[in-house]
Amino acid sequence: MAQKTEIEWTDATWNPVAGCVKIGPGCDNCYAERFAERWRGVPGHPYENGFDLRLWPERLKQPMLWKKPRMIFVNSMSDLFLKDIDRGYIDRVFDAMEAADWHVYQVLTKRSSLMRNYVRSRYDSGPVPRHIWLGVSVEDAAHTSRIGHLKEINSEARFISFEPLLGPIGTVDLTGVAWAIVGGESGPGARPMEHEWASELRRTCERDKVAFFFKQWGGPRPKSKGRTLDGHEWNGFPWQIVPESILHQLQR
Repeated sequence: MAQKTEIEWTDATWNPVAGCVKIGPGCDNCYAERFAERWRGVPGHPYENGFDLRLWPERLKQPMLWKKPRMIFVNSMSDLFLKDIDRGYIDRVFDAMEAADWHVYQVLTKRSSLMRNYVRSRYDSGPVPRHIWLGVSVEDAAHTSRIGHLKEINSEARFISFEPLLGPIGTVDLTGVAWAIVGGESGPGARPMEHEWASELRRTCERDKVAFFFKQWGGPRPKSKGRTLDGHEWNGFPWQIVPESILHQLQR
């Protein structure tokens, strides 16, 4: 079911899928895997099978039952575009998001080409509904091709999570992207983020008119080193892409 969350850039999480498979260096210290594996073998617990992939069709009805508009991070404990998830089930997730259209859904993936292909097929006659935001995770310069895939989607609500930021992104064109979130890794074995990597992204966002949100420096705990960058907290949010019908109820 949907749950309240401490993630600063959303209101709640909704996990119609749980469990995942690692795909790159950004996954090495996965917080979701770490949490799920704590409960492996505990009978009756939602994660009694640890981080093994599991579909939760009974959770598909949750957005419809949640009457107050929320920003909802979809699959904080998985990736909707895993190859092992059947296309028909992804359809059901999108059906649920379209039906409960008084929420804003934030769908984030590392499997950017699969998301692009799915979305192009589903919305071949027009843009993605404005209340469904589509994003990619990019941890370093080696994975910036995901940004290109994202920009090939017909949507006003594209966003990028540069978290955990593990290296410099370098020269990149973010025009057409509405929002960027930047953060360092946290938890056991957290890899450090250099100041210039984050600052360079801030300058790129300013140049390309992208709302910029600096989440954290990271460390053993998420806020171990605070969240001030270049002397400021950066809380940029793309209010201009929130549907007018629910804008006033979501503004915080």
